[in-house]
Amino acid sequence: MSGGQIFILFLVFLVIIGAASSIRIVPQAHAYVIERLGTYRATWSVGFHMKWPIIDKIAQRISLKEQVVDFAPQPVITKDNVTMRIDTVVFFQITDPKLFAYGVERPIMAIENLTATTLRNIIGDLELDQTLTSRETINTKMRATLDVATDPWGIKVNRVELKNIIPPAAIQDAMEKQMKAERERREQILIAEGEKKSAILRAEGQKESLILSAEAEKQSAILRAEAAKESTIRRAEGEAQAILTVQKANADGIKFLNEAAPETAVLTLKSLEAFSKAADGKATKLIIPSEIASIAGLASSLTEIATDKKEPKA
Repeated sequence: MSGGQIFILFLVFLVIIGAASSIRIVPQAHAYVIERLGTYRATWSVGFHMKWPIIDKIAQRISLKEQVVDFAPQPVITKDNVTMRIDTVVFFQITDPKLFAYGVERPIMAIENLTATTLRNIIGDLELDQTLTSRETINTKMRATLDVATDPWGIKVNRVELKNIIPPAAIQDAMEKQMKAERERREQILIAEGEKKSAILRAEGQKESLILSAEAEKQSAILRAEAAKESTIRRAEGEAQAILTVQKANADGIKFLNEAAPETAVLTLKSLEAFSKAADGKATKLIIPSEIASIAGLASSLTEIATDKKEPKA
């Protein structure tokens, strides 16, 4: 093989190696920052790309996924001069690879320092009790502040969380005693409220019982009065009906006698019957009028005559 052929093969080999080194495939959720001769050239997104050998290079490979950074506890001082330690968790995402590559040196350290400074500023305006009960407020303020500060770096802060708030040991003991006393106080309040409600329910039960008993007695009295009234009405109606029946019978008898046109003797006998009924009473002395006496004698004579006619002759 001649020297010219070897040189051609060498050139072909160099071309193949250069072409292979110029081909790049950017994976999903990543971006490549490309520099040409030390100057920013372009930002490659997902897919197939080619660059010039030697003069182009990949300056940074940047992940566009959301990232989580847990920073070490930072000492802070509250408004009432209580020193505590707070560690934070920051969720952020790179939105502009160019700004992230050229905006700030060591962005994660910059975010950590910015987080510590912001946290001290916020906690310095709050007292201990407010710090312990205002986590959501602190998280919101920190996220807003960090998002504005990191925007020129191509970083978006999505969320900030206070992971732990660690007060001094003496403060923790005092807080535990306070919580224990508060729980005991609530327990006593609940017991007192329970007894109060129980007494109220018993009193209401007795009240309802008395009301129902009085109502029952009232209904019973009303029913007895109505029954007595009904009995009296029925008795009066019976007596009235009896009187009406007697009067009707008398009227029918008088009507019958008037229609029969009785003789004087019959009327006389009826008078004697009435007189005899009057004599059957308890009276021991009777005054008989002269007219009734003569009628009685006539009646006795008529009786004897009738008896003589009925007896057979000897």
